[in-house]
Amino acid sequence: MKFHSTRGQASPVSISAAIRVGQAGDGGLFMPDAFPADAFETAAADDDLPGFAAAFLAPFFQGDALEADLPAICAEAFDISIPVVEPGEGVSALELFHGPTGAFKDFGARFLMACLDRLGDPAHPFTVLAATSGDTGGAAGCAAEGRSGVRAVILYPDGKVSPFQAHQLSCWDAPVTTLKLAADFDACQRLVKAAFSDAGLVARHRLTSANSINIARLLPQAAYIAFAARRAAADGDAAPGFSMPTGNLGHGVAALMARACGAPIGPVILATNANATLSDWARSGRYEPRASIATLANAMDVGAPSNFERLESGAFDLSGMIVERVDDAAIRTRIKADHERFGYVWCPHSACAAEALARQPERVVRERPWLVAATAHPYKFADVVEPMTGERICPPPALAAVLDRPARAQPCDPDLPALADHLDHLESEYA
Repeated sequence: MKFHSTRGQASPVSISAAIRVGQAGDGGLFMPDAFPADAFETAAADDDLPGFAAAFLAPFFQGDALEADLPAICAEAFDISIPVVEPGEGVSALELFHGPTGAFKDFGARFLMACLDRLGDPAHPFTVLAATSGDTGGAAGCAAEGRSGVRAVILYPDGKVSPFQAHQLSCWDAPVTTLKLAADFDACQRLVKAAFSDAGLVARHRLTSANSINIARLLPQAAYIAFAARRAAADGDAAPGFSMPTGNLGHGVAALMARACGAPIGPVILATNANATLSDWARSGRYEPRASIATLANAMDVGAPSNFERLESGAFDLSGMIVERVDDAAIRTRIKADHERFGYVWCPHSACAAEALARQPERVVRERPWLVAATAHPYKFADVVEPMTGERICPPPALAAVLDRPARAQPCDPDLPALADHLDHLESEYA
């Protein structure tokens, strides 16, 4: 299978090449030439998530240098449980936060780093450059730690992530470097894109991306969504619906990918926070990116979602797709209400998805099972959530272990020369 650019001006490449470079040479995002409609049917017999994922993703890797390694990569990346819990009647939460950094991005980060480590050269490793509004950087750092064929450089907006997130972004050992910028997430993302536009910098450091612009982030997400759909569909006749918190649109697009591969998925709700770019597009048909605004669901504070190019590529059936914009007041109300009714605690991002589903007509909700993607452990946002619930949130063991690590983030000006200087001195920074 070959992968082409959403902008159509770059030559098609293999999956390994798409993973290595992250972004197409014309600035577009890689998409498969076709989605294998029978991928789900082929994988459905496997009750084990790593085995299911390996079978589901096999068509994308057929004939590629990584084909033989795919089962081992999936065994490494998907060794995380994804339980479905029912906080209350009619509400099912797909808990995706049981990995080492307490967020759904553990799956994609581990998959990506496992691929790059096998493709990389310890004498000249790949450098993963990741702009993060919260969870991506922590997952990428954890997944890169101790590897030899790949290293990670994490950029995050100083003061615009939770205190725990800031610690988790900057506590990983070599080959991981964390840079804090006096800027918002969109500026971090623009800086990463500027770095990828500098051919010399890309070649010198073998730059690639851990953000959801990299196809190796989305494919594993599509795999676990398909697996969850398989379990939910077994309990009823109607294909399950999904309510997905989404900022940069990676998770939302992954659900559409899973459906394109034959997974029994009905309507998909894209739940955004107060950043209105996507909801305005859904209402008016005009895509107008703008500066992001800060919200309680800070990992979704994106005003120019990169994956919109994939969404509008024409590769997906968008029927049944719903966009709901959830502001901070609604997030607070949902967290308080569901804690009072059920004793369940959502993180602010998961609360967006829970609220988006609650807004749907009762007949729509009752006609099929629905899964709310619970994307992060609420402890990561304890400073926001605890005042709403009045109860202390205890960290799970994996997150408690993070707090025992020293944090070290280096300030970096939000411009390309400053970033290039850090990249050129990585070895000395690891020393």
